Amino acid sequence: MSGYGSGGYGGGPYGGPAGGGAAPPPQGHPYAPPVPPQGYPYGQPGPPPGYPYGQPGPPPGYPYAQPGYPYGPPPRVEQSRARKILRGLYNPLYAAQRTFRPARPGIVDDREVRKLQLWRTGLGLLAWVGLMVTYNAVASAADVHGVASERLDQSWSSVLVLVCTFPVVVGAFVAAARDGLRRVYLRRALRPLGAVLAMMASMGTAALAMAPELAGVRDAVGLPGKIVIVVVCLWSIGFALYGIGLSLVHVFRTADIHEVLPPILAGVLVWEMALVDVITGSYEQVPTGARVAFILGAPVTVTALSYWELSRLRRHHGLTLRTALRR
Repeated sequence: MSGYGSGGYGGGPYGGPAGGGAAPPPQGHPYAPPVPPQGYPYGQPGPPPGYPYGQPGPPPGYPYAQPGYPYGPPPRVEQSRARKILRGLYNPLYAAQRTFRPARPGIVDDREVRKLQLWRTGLGLLAWVGLMVTYNAVASAADVHGVASERLDQSWSSVLVLVCTFPVVVGAFVAAARDGLRRVYLRRALRPLGAVLAMMASMGTAALAMAPELAGVRDAVGLPGKIVIVVVCLWSIGFALYGIGLSLVHVFRTADIHEVLPPILAGVLVWEMALVDVITGSYEQVPTGARVAFILGAPVTVTALSYWELSRLRRHHGLTLRTALRR
């Protein structure tokens, strides 16, 4: 009995713990149950190497990071130089964008400043139209044509003043630079200078097609020459009108030289234009108080905007006039 008890209930060689049930015999015993294989599909996450139906596992980070399958639209292919030139030949607005917008690599483009400049230009135009309508400058279709011509003449005068001011301010800026920056700024000034020359050339083309003094030249080239002149003139008018607006907003792309130049040059330009309005007696039909407020409103607003732009360049981008000149 002791042997039976120790074998079946007392934890003998084939028994479990005292008081428990029977335990399986050890491996190798003739009555031991078979042991399941230690491999696929129990011990491995996938088929063994070389298995004919084995599938490769997911890439690292699946399903959120899939190399070779980027999200979003494909990258935009840059157009060739020849294609850009061809597009500019039949689209004067595109040519004006390429000519009068800054495009220096690495330039700081603050969208908040650009938005504010566009709002300032639009609000200034609305204020000018409201001033003309309020004081009966527009009473008929002929008056509308006259006011539009006057506004175009003012814009063209602004461009001419900017053309005259450009070499003075840029020349002083380059002359004040140190540590070899003069050569760098002179090389960068080629594109703004090209924009100035392009504007003058476009206006000269328009004069060739419409100026009475050049009627002999138009007669000398014959009908084919006149057709070419008309086509070039229409292209130049679209180029010049859009270019005037871009030139005033981007100040003849002087940001290609340095980012601090446009607000400085814009401030100088707007005070010069206010002085021109005073000398030429603009807005004579407007009462004195409103006239003074309107003439001084533009330079004060633009000066505040220029100061804010310079402050933003200093705070957010570390650009100041002192660092630009390395003084």
